[in-house]
Amino acid sequence: MPMLDLYLPDGSCAPDREAALIDRITEILIRHEGFDPADPETRSVSWVFVHRPAAVYVGGAPAHAPRYKVVATVPEGQLDPDARAGVVREITDAILDAEGGRWPRDPARIWVFPTEVPEGRWGGYGEIVPLRRILRRLTGRDPERAAELAARRIAASRAERDRQAG
Repeated sequence: MPMLDLYLPDGSCAPDREAALIDRITEILIRHEGFDPADPETRSVSWVFVHRPAAVYVGGAPAHAPRYKVVATVPEGQLDPDARAGVVREITDAILDAEGGRWPRDPARIWVFPTEVPEGRWGGYGEIVPLRRILRRLTGRDPERAAELAARRIAASRAERDRQAG
């Protein structure tokens, strides 16, 4: 159930490459969340908001090549450290590939922010959607197994955050 905010400057890639890029980054995030990217139900709740910055400045001057920002938002517990690193690496590569050689292949022009929304704050369908409900599809729609999986993922995410806070 990812939400992506893609800041994509006009003219940074050809229209057909842009459409392929949006599909590819959707697939990347779905896969790293542990879902099947080909599943129509999963895809139906995987949204990409494309933002068109009027201008991007670097150090106070107009950028000479496109700059990109991607905010990949998921419910808490959906991305472990390896998945977050994979999301950053693969989305960066996807953007560079989508440029089709129009610009120097420079990953320093791309920022990717995998962001977790704390449990109890993911809202959809007019209500709060807990992770256990989202994970039912991964457990054969077994609510007990989904609750156990959600609890493990959330606990691991919070333990990691606590370790980092030191």
